[in-house]
Amino acid sequence: MSTVTRAYLDQRLAVAKRCSREAAAVATVAAAVPTLASVRMLPWAKAHINPTGQALIISTVAGMAYFIVADKTILSMARRHNFEEAPEHLKNTSFH
Repeated sequence: MSTVTRAYLDQRLAVAKRCSREAAAVATVAAAVPTLASVRMLPWAKAHINPTGQALIISTVAGMAYFIVADKTILSMARRHNFEEAPEHLKNTSFH
């Protein structure tokens, strides 16, 4: 793999990571606000969701957002860059 190709892939990976982190931060806030509000206002939530449960709900949503955005970013990059534009050494995918 040439250094130009390696540098390009590293750059694209850095962009995907940054987008995923930003989306996870937004999703964390979006999940935290209703979770914390419901625990304080709804009788059922107040009785059944302790602080550990709240943290689990919020972190699960943040983790899901991170991986969903990362997956969508990688798939959109793959759609834009098809095999016709790939270097010759990447086009040979036979298993002889």
